[in-house]
Amino acid sequence: MTSSLSAVDTALPAGPGPQAVLLDMDGTLVDTEGFWWDAECEVFEALGHQLAEEHREVVVGGPMTRSAGYLIEVTGADITLDELRLLLNATFLRRLEAGVPLMPGARRLLTELAAHRVPTALVSASHRTVIDRILGSLGPEYFAVTVAGDELPRTKPHPDPYLTAATRLGADPARCVAVEDTATGVASAEAAGCRVVAVPSVAPIPAADGRTLVRTLEEVDLALLREVAAAPAPGGTPARTVRP
Repeated sequence: MTSSLSAVDTALPAGPGPQAVLLDMDGTLVDTEGFWWDAECEVFEALGHQLAEEHREVVVGGPMTRSAGYLIEVTGADITLDELRLLLNATFLRRLEAGVPLMPGARRLLTELAAHRVPTALVSASHRTVIDRILGSLGPEYFAVTVAGDELPRTKPHPDPYLTAATRLGADPARCVAVEDTATGVASAEAAGCRVVAVPSVAPIPAADGRTLVRTLEEVDLALLREVAAAPAPGGTPARTVRP
């Protein structure tokens, strides 16, 4: 099992580049947002309810407790929050048995960061059991720290996950670049003071001051991350959409 404890002997890079890169998991590095939605639909169908597509944008990228609570509320399903969380995790994990598809560009980006010794953390709202299963496909050796949604009192969109990852790496959040695919994750990273590269997956992410938007992870490389880290702090910098 991968520990979320502080990284050992993680040397932070000097210079204007990012001290660390903090990466979301579902929808950012692995193509699992559809897996989650399919699992939610399967569970609620067994409970006698059909989920509407309009609910998908509400639950995408959100913490398990919030998403499960919302779905119980809108469907009126006769199930407790704890029971639903267990069912959703079990159904999702079963869907992972055939393998986890990586997002285009994920392996190349992780390899590049490792080659240049840039400290990297995995910061996810998913539970530890899910993260550890997916790390088998991603490669646990790429991450000095991993943070799971069920390990903190507050997960995304609160800043705690990103603040925790930066602290465990010994990095200044303001010198970290986070890569996220949902508005919930972006809100978490920005609230922690991180620079953000947004790679929208299921739902669009609006432009905002100091936020860098790209179309695909294939557009994210160390050169871009260094550019983002070196840019002036948000407040005087217009939002950027790179490589349109």
